Amino acid sequence: MDIQQTIQALREELNLHNYNYYVLDHPTISDFEFDQKLQQLQELENQNPQFFDENSPTQRVGGSITKNFKTVTHDFRMYSLDNSYSIEDLVDWENRLQKVLGNVPLEYTCELKYDGASISITYENGKLKKAITRGDGFQGDDVTNNIKTIKSIPLQLNGNSFPEKFDIRGEIILPFKGFEKMNQDLIEIGETPYSNPRNTASGSLKLQDSSEVAKRPLECLLYFIIGNQLPFNTQFESLQMARNWGFKVPKEAKLSKNLDEVFEYINYWDIHRHQLPYETDGVVVKVNSFQHQDELGYTAKSPRWAIAYKFKSEQVSTRLNSITYQVGRTGAITPVANLEPVQLAGTIVKRASLHNADQIEKLDIRIGDIVFVEKGGEIIPKIIAVDLNKRTEIQQPTNYITHCPECQTHLIRNEGEANHYCPNFYGCPPQIIGRIQHYISRKAMDIDGLGGETVALLFNNGLIQNYADLYELKVEQILPLERMAQKSAENLINGIQKSKQIPFENVLYALGIRYVGETVAKKLAKHYKNIDSLSKATLMDLILVDEIGERIAASVVDFFENDLNKIIIHRLQDYGIQFEILVKENPNATTKLEGKIFVVSGVFSKFSRDELKQLIEDNGGKIGSSISAKTNYVIAGENMGPAKLEKANQLKIPIISEFDLINLLN
Repeated sequence: MDIQQTIQALREELNLHNYNYYVLDHPTISDFEFDQKLQQLQELENQNPQFFDENSPTQRVGGSITKNFKTVTHDFRMYSLDNSYSIEDLVDWENRLQKVLGNVPLEYTCELKYDGASISITYENGKLKKAITRGDGFQGDDVTNNIKTIKSIPLQLNGNSFPEKFDIRGEIILPFKGFEKMNQDLIEIGETPYSNPRNTASGSLKLQDSSEVAKRPLECLLYFIIGNQLPFNTQFESLQMARNWGFKVPKEAKLSKNLDEVFEYINYWDIHRHQLPYETDGVVVKVNSFQHQDELGYTAKSPRWAIAYKFKSEQVSTRLNSITYQVGRTGAITPVANLEPVQLAGTIVKRASLHNADQIEKLDIRIGDIVFVEKGGEIIPKIIAVDLNKRTEIQQPTNYITHCPECQTHLIRNEGEANHYCPNFYGCPPQIIGRIQHYISRKAMDIDGLGGETVALLFNNGLIQNYADLYELKVEQILPLERMAQKSAENLINGIQKSKQIPFENVLYALGIRYVGETVAKKLAKHYKNIDSLSKATLMDLILVDEIGERIAASVVDFFENDLNKIIIHRLQDYGIQFEILVKENPNATTKLEGKIFVVSGVFSKFSRDELKQLIEDNGGKIGSSISAKTNYVIAGENMGPAKLEKANQLKIPIISEFDLINLLN
């Protein structure tokens, strides 16, 4: 056997031992023997650098330094999940599914919902290529070097049945045992212990030194594969295949034939979850069939075919010491409960949301009360009740504030709304700072080198009064600011200049128009094409745009009628901000389908569903999300949803194939 074959044989043997130990939890050699073989491989690789392999077992010890984690766009968006808190919620969810699918029998894959840091790992030809954090779902940070140090993640897959390229999603977690050991080590050297496993796991992914990550007992539990032309038809089958390829897929996952079996799974793990070696806060229920998943599709934020059932939240009681009031970027006032610090769900809680005046009145919350606090689906804890048995006579009812705590403007409350607002939109400091912070955020203008604290610093030092002022900043102006060095000042200015390349739909979201979130901004940008057309749109024009209601329309009209906003928009245009949608020209595009609305359903042989939709749009047609009287054609593939088929027949809408569409275009 020559030297290259010896090196390759050692790598394969060590990968197998690694899999047996960290994935199967069934070691076949001692730690000493493993270390000896690893050392032998390291020496051979050092002596023969021409045979270097970035996925060799020797690379798991880390050592690379990452100063700045590169932001990378996900090939497939990482969605969040809708939450449910009761059996009734799940029944309602299934009813919604059946309305789309037409009362077909449904199977579900049930998986425990682990509380860690989400990750998406890309494999090409069986080798780990990159690992990206969830980020905002559209893009995340490249943490490949750190992920490679986690021994339960395969660097090279087993067998050869895997697709040429795919992404696998999972949760980076820190088992209780490893977390306790880390904290014990810190306590022994007089350092502050970590607060909880989830935050520690998440923070580990962004450590600059990968050798430090390698020292932490992190694991990765995989739960979903996404890609093109995958070799399986169901979620449960994909989990079984992922195990065969070498991934650590929790064995607790179960195939349920109906919703009753889902309830049994939930009830079992609600009791037995405390016996698990990891944190878990619920169950994820997924429609098992990929064909059904494809038919159900996604909302703006979540897959329709999956839902998270959250176990009942942990509750604690503590004293309410005071109530303070925060002013948001839209002027909304949020009351905040300041609590006697208490341990809740692995973290120390000092504050909780009180939502609004109605909530305070409903619970009759008073300063000095003993209150019950829980962490539900929200990240921020909330007060759910008051222990009236412990209330004293000296505690007075809470009077909600009447004036803004920041600028002293008299608060208003619009009819039908729960929140009080400060109407001093252009003069209240937290609102101005909040709008600029929103403008620079990742989903908006994504300005590198500029964070929320720096925005406040710039405003408080009189350097900016609105987001247009950012483009007039100079390095010498910001150098005197606290914690600002030459390099960081240059990076900030460069980041601001680079934001001029951000596309129109992001710019529109960045402007901070009330009720215009990411999805609405994309719809408006796509419909109006540029800022000038949008700014001239009337209330009725806007209402006629798909999915734009009266409240959003009125807010958009109000924004563009304001003289100060007009001035800011003109300034941004002069600075070169993208206020026009950039249309990628397709040389084969036509207007042959103009005015026609298509609904696409089923599985196709010549095109993927996305390719088919793109073809229709490139030729002037529109895609409908559901069949209605306005639909002109339904393009049906194999296994078209029976509900859609029935509705199309009822409305006498022509049902055509993908090949009929090609004939239409020809």
